[in-house]
Amino acid sequence: MTSRNQDQGRKARVTRAAVVLVLMIAPTRAGAQDPAATAANEAPRPITLTEAVSLAEKNAPRMVQARGRTRQSAAQVRSGYGAFLPSLGFSMFANRQLPSEGSRTQAGPGGEIQPLSDASYGFTTSANIDIFNGGRRLNELNQAKATQDAAESQEIADRFGTTLDAKQAYFAVLAYREAQIAAQAGIDEAEQQFRAAVARVRAGSSTRSDSLRSENQLRNARLTLVETQNNYAVANATLTRIVGTPHPVTAAAEDTLSLVGIALGEAQLIQLVEAGPDVQVAEAELDAAQAGKSISRAAYLPEISAGYSYRGSGTDSQFGFGDDDFSYNGSLGLNLSFPIFDQFRREEQRVRANVAAENAEANLRDTRLAARENLATFLGAYRTAEQRVFAQTATLSTAEEDLRVQQRRYQVGASTLLDLLTSQAAVNDAREALIRARFDQRVAKAQLEALVGRPL
Repeated sequence: MTSRNQDQGRKARVTRAAVVLVLMIAPTRAGAQDPAATAANEAPRPITLTEAVSLAEKNAPRMVQARGRTRQSAAQVRSGYGAFLPSLGFSMFANRQLPSEGSRTQAGPGGEIQPLSDASYGFTTSANIDIFNGGRRLNELNQAKATQDAAESQEIADRFGTTLDAKQAYFAVLAYREAQIAAQAGIDEAEQQFRAAVARVRAGSSTRSDSLRSENQLRNARLTLVETQNNYAVANATLTRIVGTPHPVTAAAEDTLSLVGIALGEAQLIQLVEAGPDVQVAEAELDAAQAGKSISRAAYLPEISAGYSYRGSGTDSQFGFGDDDFSYNGSLGLNLSFPIFDQFRREEQRVRANVAAENAEANLRDTRLAARENLATFLGAYRTAEQRVFAQTATLSTAEEDLRVQQRRYQVGASTLLDLLTSQAAVNDAREALIRARFDQRVAKAQLEALVGRPL
């Protein structure tokens, strides 16, 4: 009996210890949550369209790469200017010979024994400059400048491209938010119709088929809401990725019904398109290709360079500043080189440069025509979407009024459920069409802004 009591006492102590251990570990596990999981569960923070564009221009990989190309091209221009300056060099050396066995001393002039000299030191200072190289330096500098202009223009184009991506993602969030509101309104209307149908069935003024159809309509309306909620969550995730924030974001509520408009006429837009970012990039690439042709011609001209060097060497460990003087010497050289035959490499280089210039010229012509084509496409899409917004706004108002009338008529038995469902479908279609028209209008304007390279 005593042994049984002892076993029970031990089990009780073990149980209490386990409970205490669990209570100690639980807060630690609760506090040590995964940051990624915490961010995923965090409610999206509303940001304005201006903030979304600013964040995207700062964090998007496309913009990071564009800024890097601009810095590289600026360094290339700086290097092109440096080619006109002489190159300078300085070097030092120290050598120590390890004598073999039996050769560690030598006899001095007076017969005294001296240690073997086993170290020597020296330095060399040099300067070189190209006096003439067929104009290659100047053409390479011009090519570097043209490349820098192309990089800067491409950065502008990438900025507006990134802005377009951010705006499209932002407008998608607005559209799906409107779709959620419309889906919830559809649920409210379906519930009202379902209650009216049930009431008529109970009153014997309608068949059970009406209540079943109303129930199906309600079920479909709820499914539509779930789908729009999923699309809204995906749109928020897409916007978060584009703006590059560690926390989820969403569009601000005040931008939901923001109006869009273009203050410029078609003639002004055509002028802007002629100097748009894509056209500027193509023009700079053509300038760089033309400079490449000049560089290829320079290979047929002689090159002249000059150099000067000053050397000192000796056994002084202080490099000539000690008691033992160095022996110094200097040299001045002038070099002339002229390639007579290089196995047709110059000809190949020139053909490559000519082909590159022809391609750049054709690309510039096509870019200008493509800009005109895109202007016609985007401007037409904007005007069409604008008219659709006006038309669908009126259509939705009419459809909602028709639905209201049909609901009252159905409640008093003056119309059938089919008439009511038809009116409800018309309202749903009008809402969806209006949301799509607003989205298309906003996107079309953003495309025009990316094309001309400035806000409209």
